[in-house]
Amino acid sequence: MIWSVRFLVSSILLGVGLAMDAFSVSLANGLHDNNMKKGRMCAIAGTFAAFQFLMPLAGWICVHTVATHFKAFEAFIPWIALLLLSYIGGKMLCEGVHNEECESAAASLGVAELIIQGIATSIDALSVGFTISSYNAVTAFFCSLIIAVVTFFICLAGLIIGKRFGTKLSGKASILGGCILILIGVEIFVTNIL
Repeated sequence: MIWSVRFLVSSILLGVGLAMDAFSVSLANGLHDNNMKKGRMCAIAGTFAAFQFLMPLAGWICVHTVATHFKAFEAFIPWIALLLLSYIGGKMLCEGVHNEECESAAASLGVAELIIQGIATSIDALSVGFTISSYNAVTAFFCSLIIAVVTFFICLAGLIIGKRFGTKLSGKASILGGCILILIGVEIFVTNIL
C-alpha cells in the first residue's frame, strides 16, 4: 500500500487540506514582515511542516494507545486554535494600530510566537491519526512526511505572496495580518463546532 498511487494522492490531498490554515498564517507573516530573508522564510515554513508532520503521527499513536483519552481532548481543539490564533493576531493588530514598526524579522515573529502558530495551525491534524489508523507505523510515517513536504511548499508560497503584498500595503500590513489570523482562528472554531 505504501507506494500505491492512491496512497500518494490521498497523502498529498491530506497535506493540501491541512496546510490551508498554515498557508493563511504564512500569508499573514509575510504581510507583517516584508523584509523577510529566504533563510527566515524556510525556517517558518519548516516549522509549520514539522508540526504538520508530528501531529498526524501523534494522532496515530493516540489511536493505537490512548484513544479514549484523545476523544475527550478532541472537543477542545477548536477552542485551543481560536485562543492561540486570536492571541497572535491581536498582538499583530495592536502593533499595526499603534504603528510599532519592528526593526528586524526576529523581533516581529519570535520563536515562541512561531511555535504557537505551528501548534494552532496543526492541532486539527491530530484527527488525521484517526483517518490513517489502519496504516502500519511505516506507512503512517511516510504519509506524515508527504503532508509535511506539501505544507512546507504551500507555506513558502504564502510567505512570498504575503511579502509582495506587504510591500504595497506598507504600515497597514500588520493590521491586515492580525485580522487574518483572528479570522482563521474563528473559522477553525466555527467549522469544528458546527
